[in-house]
Amino acid sequence: MTDGVEARRAGELIARLDLTNLNEICTEADVAALCEKAETPEGPVAAICIWPDFVGFARRELSTRIKVATVVNFPRGGDDVDATLAETRKAVSDGADEIDLVIAYERLADDPGFVEAQVRTIKASCGHAKLKTILETGRLFDEGAIRTACHAALSGGADFLKTSTGKVEVNATPASARILLEEIGRAGATVGFKPAGGIRTFEDADGYMRLAETICGLDYPTPERFRLGASSVLADILAVATGTERPGGLAGY
Repeated sequence: MTDGVEARRAGELIARLDLTNLNEICTEADVAALCEKAETPEGPVAAICIWPDFVGFARRELSTRIKVATVVNFPRGGDDVDATLAETRKAVSDGADEIDLVIAYERLADDPGFVEAQVRTIKASCGHAKLKTILETGRLFDEGAIRTACHAALSGGADFLKTSTGKVEVNATPASARILLEEIGRAGATVGFKPAGGIRTFEDADGYMRLAETICGLDYPTPERFRLGASSVLADILAVATGTERPGGLAGY
């Protein structure tokens, strides 16, 4: 790619970024800093993704053009639907625009119907908020299990398929992303896709968007249908967008 094309692609990636802080020691001050960072010199990111306790604060701090995403049933992906329902209703009441639900992935092998019902139940309580289902692909281990997770989430009415929590050893990979995108494509390419965790550079981020374009079509990865779950990768993408020196080291989730 030429520098001009890279800069344009970098700007497009910023508009598709879910800027994330899900650190256990996150504070309100950290969320305030994240909100400020979300308004970049190259335009706003798509959303910030934070713990449920900070949703109300973030919604007050942010421009309405930036979505507030939060996580439920996170990160373990348990099977207590009532507890997850309570989390979801509170988050939506506090102003969440998007709910990132960890499915009960450990139940998939024996009872995929439970996961489908779990997703459907949480979706029914999301109101205006979009439901992004986290499949935790790094814990599913084989292609068949990942496809089963996709089918359960899609059948339950998920608005997005998301690879990972970013809290396990293996998070987003091109191989798992391809499977999710193939299933989205078979379902009509109306459901969104979000790789999360391990996205460290502009090249990583752009690779996922190119994969989405290849499998689901060039017009598929709009900010409404394609997101990147990452945080400090923003510095690298901004450097590419502005043609400035890129930071050294790695960016984390």
